[in-house]
Amino acid sequence: MPMPTVAGIVQSAPEGVKGFDANTRISAAAAQQFLERGYRFCLRYVGRLGQNAHDLTRAEAQDIVNAGLALMVVQHVKSEDGWTPDGALGDTYGVNAATFAGQAGIPPGVNVWLDLEAVARGTPAANVAAYCENWYRRVKKAGYVPGLYVGWHAGLTGRQLYSLPFRHYWGAYNVNDDMKPACDWCLKQKEPLGGTIAGIRPDTYDDNVTRTDKAGRNVQWLVSVAHGRQTA
Repeated sequence: MPMPTVAGIVQSAPEGVKGFDANTRISAAAAQQFLERGYRFCLRYVGRLGQNAHDLTRAEAQDIVNAGLALMVVQHVKSEDGWTPDGALGDTYGVNAATFAGQAGIPPGVNVWLDLEAVARGTPAANVAAYCENWYRRVKKAGYVPGLYVGWHAGLTGRQLYSLPFRHYWGAYNVNDDMKPACDWCLKQKEPLGGTIAGIRPDTYDDNVTRTDKAGRNVQWLVSVAHGRQTA
């Protein structure tokens, strides 16, 4: 039986909208305070092998959407201190990204993001590409729109990143210009400007802004019906 989904609609994001990604639970009250500070969307994390206590749940997802924030999902990177991706991990993590997004009530059509950063030096580019491609296929098969977050030391050149099947790219705040894919970013991260909000410190969230890439693509998010009509 399909998992129940969060009440809302899937929508293409407008350009120039401010949001944040957070590695901590966002309560209904916190979501409201972010909204009052001018944020309009949130990206929340799911696990690689299992869900952590601070990862996205269905109840949290519904609270975020009900508060008026749009929502997308990103999967935790294996390590920020160097790790070695390969095709087998791409299969495993891709299946789990889709599974955990589904358990959190995220409907098909929403962007689910692969976090590609801190790849161990010397990892063959072919292994990194296999990881990304397998992850992409697993997430797309589940009905989601796979996106690629490009962080520090992604293990591929900008040209290699663009040769992957992804069509939605999200650039880290510290990514170099030579890593920008030819299609450009449809989501760009920057360091948080809002300070501590609802007790959530700047070291647990980052600001982001939506873009329209050179192919006319925008991120795909989940939003409440009322707020979706306002931004359409």
